[in-house]
Amino acid sequence: MQDLFRQFSHRVSQATGTPWAFILAFSTIIVWGITGPLFDFSDTWQLVINTGTTIVTFLMVFLIQNTQNRDAKAMHLKLDELLRGVQGARTGLVDLEDLTDEELQTLQSQFESMREHAARGENVTGEVEEMEEEIEEVQEHHPASPAHTA
Repeated sequence: MQDLFRQFSHRVSQATGTPWAFILAFSTIIVWGITGPLFDFSDTWQLVINTGTTIVTFLMVFLIQNTQNRDAKAMHLKLDELLRGVQGARTGLVDLEDLTDEELQTLQSQFESMREHAARGENVTGEVEEMEEEIEEVQEHHPASPAHTA
């Protein structure tokens, strides 16, 4: 069942992301608008487009989310493999997706600070080492992190 849904959501996301899908949707709206005078712009006429678009939107949310989840997971795995395969790479950054929003914001601020210092030609080695220690400390306290599950 899961594989069938994966294949279906992949095909639908591929099809709906085309110019032809947009043209079809746009044409539907144009035809609906043109038929307004034929139905005296009745409540039923309005209900048809409202119901149709609501149903399509509701279903597309799940299909798109499935596709995005798979894409994000694949991207994480590819990046993890690259980090683990490059000698000297800081593998402490591999599982950042498990951190809280506040922890990610703190890391982003630290990276911005390092970038500013590096742009001024300052040595950021100490900051990098300090950040790595903080990342390891945070990950040790996270139940989902590899350091905690290993």
